[in-house]
Amino acid sequence: MNEVVRPNRIEVHDRDALATARAVLDACADAKAMGEAVTAAVARNAQWRGADCINLLAPEAPTSPGVRALLAAEIGTRAAEGHIGPVNRWFAGTRHIDEVEALCVELLKQHFRCAYADHRMCASMVGNAVVYTALTQPGDVVMTAAQPIGGHSSNRLDGPAGAMGRKIVDIPFDPEELVVDIDLFRRSAPLVAPKLVALGLSMTLFPQPVAEMKKVISEWGGRLFFDAAHQLGLVGGRQFQDPLAEGADIMTGSAGKTFSGPQSGIIVWDDPDITEPVTTAVFPVWAATHQVNRVAALALATAEAIAFGDALQAQIVKNAQALAKALQERGIPMLGAHKGFTTTHQAIADVRKYGRGLKAAQTLERANLIVNKNLLPSDRKEDWDFPGGLRIGTIEVTRFGMKEREMEAIAEMIARVIVRGEKPEDVRNDAVALRHSFPTLYYCFEHGLPPA
Repeated sequence: MNEVVRPNRIEVHDRDALATARAVLDACADAKAMGEAVTAAVARNAQWRGADCINLLAPEAPTSPGVRALLAAEIGTRAAEGHIGPVNRWFAGTRHIDEVEALCVELLKQHFRCAYADHRMCASMVGNAVVYTALTQPGDVVMTAAQPIGGHSSNRLDGPAGAMGRKIVDIPFDPEELVVDIDLFRRSAPLVAPKLVALGLSMTLFPQPVAEMKKVISEWGGRLFFDAAHQLGLVGGRQFQDPLAEGADIMTGSAGKTFSGPQSGIIVWDDPDITEPVTTAVFPVWAATHQVNRVAALALATAEAIAFGDALQAQIVKNAQALAKALQERGIPMLGAHKGFTTTHQAIADVRKYGRGLKAAQTLERANLIVNKNLLPSDRKEDWDFPGGLRIGTIEVTRFGMKEREMEAIAEMIARVIVRGEKPEDVRNDAVALRHSFPTLYYCFEHGLPPA
């Protein structure tokens, strides 16, 4: 297969990776062999990332056998545009799909203790786009969190908020306390009177002053939107603040992070006045055929969360706190140390004196320890690709039954590589051995809770 050469071609993907893929396909005898190459790559990932690595990425969570099976179910071949109910559907033959989707909605409402829920977003960023569509107009001012202090791009100029023509103003944050500077917010918010305030943080360690912020913006009818992409499972499992109960008008979140369901988005709210604009923004604006296999998997994951979520989320937080403390004791400065490090699934390491985040993450990867580079509050715009920090999460290790003792062992392995400069290859066997000693996924109907 010969590459078509186009002059001045712009390629955003890694050219070497694409060239390697072309070479693999060129070596295939036929299309069947090409398909086998794809299958083989998936199997390699399953063995390495799924079985041999200690995965410490905050945006990842493994799904249970039952949830994973539903993702491959026959129902996923069926189309189901529209809202639940035979009159609302574009297609006939959806009575069992209506059943599955209604079960999902009611399970979500029960778990998140809310009046309304929507399940149709294939990504949490799409949920954020729904909120901006439903509650704002082009040209409206929205206040959101800047990226160096943890804000996510979906609420910034380079995400849906900016692309949809909303004017972005920064929420003032305290870079040491890692929470909104509420005194400064009280002074600055009235100056721009935002239509919407979006609390969306991908670096999230501590609760935010939702009630106080809502009180400020209520003076001009402003709405407060809590983007719980990372905290959603913690909220449902009663291990974090409850944004809706504290005054947030609407909350979105990812089903694939602390919630430990299929990768997708969830929206929950209580106010009937916003129900029509929100659901209209979902369909027909942002979701049409919305992967019913994923909805079924989400429903089962929600039932698991109702059964095991409180215990799972409590251990996730305990593990994050133990891991952060152990890393600090081994010479890696951790954000929020003066506040107990974290109240979520995340720990944030300052590795500027160890080569910065990208180098540290890539070095740890060679030891089968998977983390991600992360901006620190002190980082500048030019540090975007080479930030000073690491973000470390405890979702996956917790679901495999690891507890505080194992966090000590993981911290020791990280310190051996980052602080003491041991060759990653010399640490890898210890990482693989620890991972192999925890083969069972817990907090699910198949295996229940881990041993005490």
